[in-house]
Amino acid sequence: MTSSGWNELILREIDEDREALVDLCRRLVAAPSMNPPGRTTEVADELQAFLRGRGLASERIAVVDDAANVHLTLSGSAEGKHVVFNAHMDTMQPGDESAWSVPRLELTRKDGRLYGLGMGNLKGGLAAMALATTVLARHRDQLPGSLSFTAVCDEVMFGGRGTEHLLAVRPDLAGDFMISAEGPGFMDFAVAEKGLLWVDVEATGPGGHSSRALRGESAVGKLANFMAQVDTFNDVFATLPEELKGVTGGEGNLGLRLSANAGVIQAGEVRSLVSPSALARFDFRLPPGITAASVKHRLQKIASTVPGIRLSYPKEWDANWEAADSPYAKSLIHVIANVRGKTPQLVVRLPGSDARHWRNKGVPAACFGPQPTLSAGVDDYANEQDVVDCAKIYALAAIDLMSLR
Repeated sequence: MTSSGWNELILREIDEDREALVDLCRRLVAAPSMNPPGRTTEVADELQAFLRGRGLASERIAVVDDAANVHLTLSGSAEGKHVVFNAHMDTMQPGDESAWSVPRLELTRKDGRLYGLGMGNLKGGLAAMALATTVLARHRDQLPGSLSFTAVCDEVMFGGRGTEHLLAVRPDLAGDFMISAEGPGFMDFAVAEKGLLWVDVEATGPGGHSSRALRGESAVGKLANFMAQVDTFNDVFATLPEELKGVTGGEGNLGLRLSANAGVIQAGEVRSLVSPSALARFDFRLPPGITAASVKHRLQKIASTVPGIRLSYPKEWDANWEAADSPYAKSLIHVIANVRGKTPQLVVRLPGSDARHWRNKGVPAACFGPQPTLSAGVDDYANEQDVVDCAKIYALAAIDLMSLR
């Protein structure tokens, strides 16, 4: 069979499996996996049942029983490249549940959309990769290399039980190329993603009765002063390195913006007392071109002007990326354009992903998936056709990358 004939066969088989794909999405959404706590047992059960129903055996690797990782490998007939699919099984919390107009843990199919918690991040992409894997398995004797499918836990909270543990136990799953099902939104193609810096800011000052409060002396006042200065970081945009030429920041150019948010603020519990301590836990997202070290230097300078401020850094990594003109990136861009009918926009993904674990090992990795907007939220959904197209793209990209030299 010619290359074009084989591609047409793969595309046709995925179209024929549309209802099976939607049904898998339904089963995955019905299996709760919010993180925290990050339990993925039920999702893993449904995923493995789907694979088993199509003749594929998979294995689990877990730090603890209720936070499972699932993987399998298909070996082709030739000594080609090893391609790895990666998607996570845990989801974000639903947010304001009263604001949802559809059931959170029940797939709602309407107006071309598939609604349900995790459909955008990331059960739609997970289902698409699972289907692509089973379709390629039918033709494993013709595969010019090998394919591994990895479904992991603990991604949305950057925990150590998921990909980090899986690659430590099975370093062979690093492969030669990795495709992440994490979508940057709008079916754009993310060759880069922001880094992360978590900063804990502790302020101390004299306590006492609230009638004794003085401007700038209390722990809360010092923390507020510090936070007001840090808020200006949200106006900073990066200049991308040369190897990301042609990459944009996406909607609102947000992929190039440094962001700073204090997600947790704690102080006293009694209104009429001056709290002797106050705490803010910051999350900074770092675009390519702005390092964690440079942000920490700026924070230390601010802290030096506010007595009683102490900084600590529980988690950090810099932005990471694949060169936009690499053979790997060009291969994926070509496949996406063929399936979608247009060349995708190259962007920096705002949230982090597990792709960094592969890039840290020198393995080319990028993010493409059916998340419809920049980040999931209330009435989480994915466009049905996007999910189907992603399955096609994953399958054809895997074949193309296996032959890449």
